[in-house]
Amino acid sequence: MSAQPNLLPFRAPSAPQSLVEKYRPHQLAEFCGITKPKEILSRLAERPYSSSWIFTGESGTGKTTAAQALAEMIPAEIQHIGSQELTISRIKEVWERCSQYSSRSGWWLNLVDEVDTGSRAAQDYLLSRLDSTASAPDTIWVFTCNSTESFHPRFLSRSRVLEFSNYGIQREAVELLQTVWDRETGGKTAPNLARIVKEVNGNVRAALMALELEIMTS
Repeated sequence: MSAQPNLLPFRAPSAPQSLVEKYRPHQLAEFCGITKPKEILSRLAERPYSSSWIFTGESGTGKTTAAQALAEMIPAEIQHIGSQELTISRIKEVWERCSQYSSRSGWWLNLVDEVDTGSRAAQDYLLSRLDSTASAPDTIWVFTCNSTESFHPRFLSRSRVLEFSNYGIQREAVELLQTVWDRETGGKTAPNLARIVKEVNGNVRAALMALELEIMTS
């Protein structure tokens, strides 16, 4: 029998939570798949250094959650720039805070989601902030995207690119769903968990949402 995936100890929430949030990984070892990103980021968490990273891959592969887990492990204080607020003024605000103030934990992690959807002007401004002569101290930048095809080569050259993939995730994802099912239902007969994972193409977030519906009708 294969080993169960690592999960946080169950904590009864004070209010109802979705399964996605309730079982969100807080340590890199808790993720399904993404073997190479987990290894690299675990080493970064042990010995952090000012740097820029691009997490690229399909939706649901854990890019944003991995960045959040990395911040918890360092630890680092997160400044989050969502895809709808990727503007020069917002980037400037975040960069100035890193440059002028020390984080409470000692490190800043600036998480920029869906950077590939931002304007070219915003990307060009980021280039100047990532240059070694203008970089903020004790700061890690993490950019998430579905693809790097639209990026200027100069932007790519300033970042380390990690590819997130669902390849080979099937077994670990099924084990995760089985563990969640047992905890949430008290051991009732589970549905076809392998089918759930296959139908969502290994998207763990989507698989947990599908499992949530199964639990509601069990």
